[in-house]
Amino acid sequence: MNTIEATAVKGERRRRRRHSDEFKANLVAACARPGVSIASVALANGINANLLRRWMIEGGQGLPGPEATAELSRDQSNGAFVAVQLGAAQSSAVQDLRIELKRGATTVVVHWPSSACAASAAWLREILR
Repeated sequence: MNTIEATAVKGERRRRRRHSDEFKANLVAACARPGVSIASVALANGINANLLRRWMIEGGQGLPGPEATAELSRDQSNGAFVAVQLGAAQSSAVQDLRIELKRGATTVVVHWPSSACAASAAWLREILR
């Protein structure tokens, strides 16, 4: 995907854009919100996602990923165990599988007991052949 504006004249050399510290800080803060994609923030603001990732690293924000998860688990390894009690209805409730197949205007819904997951997978493989 090309993020460069199409208004550039062919043969004309592009100039390096300069962004203010405030602009960079706003985009890095937008990426810190839960569920926000770095690429979507970059695209919405007309910059390359790699540039935004670099700003995040330079700003000490870091990138979400396996490294961040490893650091989090190391930091929390000294924490105490916290027991969570589930209600009787939550712990004993077994979810059934629900498979919904659509083809054109026809919809078929199949409910499988969770104890028969392997059988439902085999059935689905046969149907999708």
